[in-house]
Amino acid sequence: MPSVKKQAPRLFVLTGAGISAESGIATFRASDGLWEQHRIEDVASPEGFKRDPELVQRFYNMRRAGIQDPKIAPNDAHRALVELERRWPGEFLLVTQNVDNLHERAGSRKLLHMHGELLKVRCQSSDQVYVWNGEITSATKCECCQVTGTLRPHIVWFGEMPMHMDEIFEFLDACDLFISVGTSGVVYLAAGFVAHAKGRGRARSIEVNLEPTPLTTMFDEQLAGPATKTLPGLVTRLLAEYGPRKN
Repeated sequence: MPSVKKQAPRLFVLTGAGISAESGIATFRASDGLWEQHRIEDVASPEGFKRDPELVQRFYNMRRAGIQDPKIAPNDAHRALVELERRWPGEFLLVTQNVDNLHERAGSRKLLHMHGELLKVRCQSSDQVYVWNGEITSATKCECCQVTGTLRPHIVWFGEMPMHMDEIFEFLDACDLFISVGTSGVVYLAAGFVAHAKGRGRARSIEVNLEPTPLTTMFDEQLAGPATKTLPGLVTRLLAEYGPRKN
């Protein structure tokens, strides 16, 4: 009887604020409930934007400028994920909760931003999305409408549905290996991904984080420490275990 070739494993990687924090980007949540001295509901909700659009635009203008600071650059954890994507023998998907562009700058290609992207804006009238590196003010005209006041940050705010969810859950349904890097385990829908991946008892799961999270006990393996220190070694180990892609 001819041998049956084993199907290459499908790998799903989820990243959160912890991986960007190691590049100098401030994490979303603070212990005092403030985000860079602003109440989160004032700058990260549709209601806050409707109430004070100028405040919200100034806030995201600063964040947009911040990630373009020359001092902010991809780190060893971002580069390790690029190596994993490049050499992984099966299907690969990287989903990030982060809105910066560090994964892209490192070289990631099979990537989805479930919470949006800082360097993009969206027209509220047409839903068209544009790459945007500069500021938005009350005088900024939308490219498609040619009127002011229609552009908003291309960011998922509280009360809004994360992006690409159909594609994400389709991949989760059949993934063989789930890796979580630098996530808090408290923000849904992402917090439910590991349970979904393990729902049929199929996916092996690994958590990489500075400290235990509310979801740590759900993972088969936990690696504690900075992602820049732990992730490169994990990538080397997984490629040795599963066999890198043959070019």
